[in-house]
Amino acid sequence: MAGRIEDYALIGDMQTAALVCRDGTVDWLCLPRFDSHAIFAGLLGTEEHGFWRLGPAHASDSPPPTAARRSYRGDSLILESEWDTPRGTVRVIDFMPPRDGAPQLIRIVEGVSGRVPMRSALRMRFSYGRVVPWVHKHDGRTVAVAGPDSVWYDTERETYGKSLTTYSDFTVAPGDRYAFTISWQPSHKEPPPLPEPETSLEATEDFWREWVEHCTYHGPYREAVIRSLITLKALTYAPTGGIVAAPTTSLPEEIGGVRNWDYRYTWLRDAAITLSSLLRTGYREEARSWREWLLRAVAGDPENLQIMYGIAGERELGEAELDWLPGYESSAPVRVGNGAAHQLQLDVYGEVTEALHLAHMTGLARNDYASLLQLKLIRYLEDHWQEPDEGIWEVRGPRRHFVHSKVMAWVAVDRTIKLIESGDADGPLERWKELRDEIHRDVCEKGYDKERNTFTQSYGSKELDASLLLIPQMGFLPPDDKRVIGTIEAIQRELSTSDGFILRYPTEGESTGVDGLPGDEGAFLACSFWMADDLAMIGRVDEARKLFEKLLSLRNDLGLLAEEWDPRLQRQVGNFPQAFSHVPLIDTALRLTASGAYGG
Repeated sequence: MAGRIEDYALIGDMQTAALVCRDGTVDWLCLPRFDSHAIFAGLLGTEEHGFWRLGPAHASDSPPPTAARRSYRGDSLILESEWDTPRGTVRVIDFMPPRDGAPQLIRIVEGVSGRVPMRSALRMRFSYGRVVPWVHKHDGRTVAVAGPDSVWYDTERETYGKSLTTYSDFTVAPGDRYAFTISWQPSHKEPPPLPEPETSLEATEDFWREWVEHCTYHGPYREAVIRSLITLKALTYAPTGGIVAAPTTSLPEEIGGVRNWDYRYTWLRDAAITLSSLLRTGYREEARSWREWLLRAVAGDPENLQIMYGIAGERELGEAELDWLPGYESSAPVRVGNGAAHQLQLDVYGEVTEALHLAHMTGLARNDYASLLQLKLIRYLEDHWQEPDEGIWEVRGPRRHFVHSKVMAWVAVDRTIKLIESGDADGPLERWKELRDEIHRDVCEKGYDKERNTFTQSYGSKELDASLLLIPQMGFLPPDDKRVIGTIEAIQRELSTSDGFILRYPTEGESTGVDGLPGDEGAFLACSFWMADDLAMIGRVDEARKLFEKLLSLRNDLGLLAEEWDPRLQRQVGNFPQAFSHVPLIDTALRLTASGAYGG
């Protein structure tokens, strides 16, 4: 049985990632890429769908023991878990070395005290748990093969097969170190090189230490910021610079519900705001790589900008349901692919343009095609900004004139005007200034409820939407504008949960709401961070700090956040870990640090 979402640790190599539970079970791993088929899909099903457990031996009729302690080794993505047993203490070190060749997951068992009986149980199931591979020996190595994939299992401990599972039983004493490694390789190629676990461990630690040294943030929330930055780096696909929204699919926004989506792709919105956080904390190389990814993905067809792409820029992300998987805690369907890829979401033009503007303002080397792309995006918006769209939340109901989408269209035009005024691009300056003013007037006239003194979710609607919190952050209106303050206070009244966190928008329970879906969802963590930002901007800094630190307390013991928080169940929900939660954490930490609004 899978653990709670917050029970998992993330390890990865900037090409894919694994989730490791507190009991030492790897329940999720896609090879060789984030968006490949999973070889361990127990997270979305049962042990029959693949897992790898490594920990103290236990009786077959009892649950595996959970680690007494776990942490990342310093500022790295190397996980260390320790079990205290009646016979002694043992440590397991889990990591995935950054790679040029075959992807590897390495697990090193280290004796700490006493003599502890251990067991490794490896059940590989390809194609999201559907395919049982052919497992056999090859030159003394164990290899599992199915179709185009092969996974090689290497250890010096003896192994045996039972019930289509590969086991190893052994005992560790102080000073013992035993390594277990799986490596993926296309099945038609020669075997991958034999792993070198200790050398790889040292190289992985060096990689993360050197990367973290580039961070320019040294404020009071450094621990939280560093862990979030490491998580964002882990979600970056190194070969192309694309950034996945999360390494998982179909972790539910409501336990037992249908709001289950595949997040293993690059959303322009998520990637753009991630770029913003990386730039403001000193990571220019990642910003440059993302800009190059963007230019390749959009190349030749900026008028048909998609909201998301594959991690190498793929456009076709067809959505399908895996009916053989019961879903996380029976939350079905399990989906792969994402049908929202071809939605019209006008706000992405603003997010992309804002990211390119920030890159330009922070001194990233000029790229003429990036400027040309920006101009083409505005020419598209000139003709289409007045259209309804599906909006930031990817509603699957009717299109609407979402206020946030119009605000971000204004942002796109505003930042492009600034680019032209800087002398780094040519364009119809006066015409676009008129366009900027026209969009601004339209939003203020049609998206604002004078009686309630608040902007609304869409033109003519009475509903609120937490994306309205971005109005002052994007510079659409100043923070002290009465309409901004009224909107912040209205969202606090109408979209706040009992513990003070923020919902995205009202849902309709069993009936179908604005998003075209039945059911509810948890408090959206990004929106809650946006509220803290806004409170700081309007001078309520103590309130902002308290909300921010309350949000920090929701992180699991390793500093990781999913997409949402369920206030009823008091647990994390949604895909995990979520870039769209860790980015605003960084942004709010920077804002509060600049304002001096922190405790201690």
